[in-house]
Amino acid sequence: MMLSRNWFLKLLVLACCIGVLSSCGFRRKKYENPITKDTQQPDKVLFDKAVRDLEKNRFEIARLTLQTLINTYDSSEFLAKAKLAIADSWFREGGSHGLAQAEAEYKDFILFYPTLEESAEAQERVCMIHYRQMEKSDRDPNHALKAEEECRNLLTQFPNSKFAPRVAQLLRNIQEVVGDNEFKIGDYYHHKGSNAAASNRLQGLVDQYPLYSKSDAALWLMGDSYSKMGPRFRDKTGTAYSRIVKEYPLSNYVEDAKRKLKEMEMDIPEADPVAVARMKYEQENRIKRGMMTKATGIFRKSPDTTTAAKSGAPAMTRNQPSLPATVPLPAAAGAGVTDVSVSTVTDSSTLDSKPDARQNPPKPEEEKKSALSGEQAKQAEQQQEMNKTKAKKKKAKK
Repeated sequence: MMLSRNWFLKLLVLACCIGVLSSCGFRRKKYENPITKDTQQPDKVLFDKAVRDLEKNRFEIARLTLQTLINTYDSSEFLAKAKLAIADSWFREGGSHGLAQAEAEYKDFILFYPTLEESAEAQERVCMIHYRQMEKSDRDPNHALKAEEECRNLLTQFPNSKFAPRVAQLLRNIQEVVGDNEFKIGDYYHHKGSNAAASNRLQGLVDQYPLYSKSDAALWLMGDSYSKMGPRFRDKTGTAYSRIVKEYPLSNYVEDAKRKLKEMEMDIPEADPVAVARMKYEQENRIKRGMMTKATGIFRKSPDTTTAAKSGAPAMTRNQPSLPATVPLPAAAGAGVTDVSVSTVTDSSTLDSKPDARQNPPKPEEEKKSALSGEQAKQAEQQQEMNKTKAKKKKAKK
């Protein structure tokens, strides 16, 4: 019994030593983009030395070596690799300063070498820079919005890249966080009683991010908000409930939505088979959070993306704020009347039939007459003022 305890203590101490050594930088992380060409060219020797320093977390030394390679061998075949390695060194170093420098270096690499395969990898790293800095949905969404834009750029510029499937899933995760931010704002307005603001937020959410995990709840709140805005929004209320039944057929709100449609005497649509298959796939592949994840979730800065969709095409357009439904649309749109309108004059009969005053300037005699008439009017006014003053003085003497 004593022997087994001693062995356990030795193993525990050994494990602690390994953990300390690894945290101190003795564990080497292999570089992802080495030069595989077997040669002893001086530029290749410099690159290999920089890679060894990079793997040992000697980032400043690695960057100095790579910069020497670039400055000394300006026609080297390894210039692109060296420039990418400098960006990778900043990315590995991390921190707000390091990640900002890495983003600038990666974008420079894409600008100088847009046709290389590594450009897609550089764009993927730019996406990851902001993805790692994302905060929860109820906090600053700046990094989430930037990550969404950069991931969308990769799918647009490098659609056939090997990084495209992974980035598509990252984009779904990001849009889950951005959509949750919009949902919380819309839910707040709904509970506050600001129905126009709530319906506008929730309408934009379900239209822009249909893969969001709580889109059915957003449609339910949206329909309730429209129903409280008067009979003018009856069609929008019915459309919200109908979308729940058709597009989210396995939702917990389906029966309530059908009941609302029945009360409104509106048609109840059939469930979309594609939507049924999609929701079944999401339920089967949803990641379940463990007890430790739930317990420590409130202390983590990064958002929880376990509820993000695992299938479907993410939104490829930027979310644009829309006008609330209570704002009248221009008459030209056929959806309302406004007091202000702009139009082009097509009937020129008045201009054609009447002379243009600018073409007939007044004659000198007429100008003199008008000037004399103006002077006479002034003299008459002055005479009236003098008469009034005299009358007041006479009354004062009496």
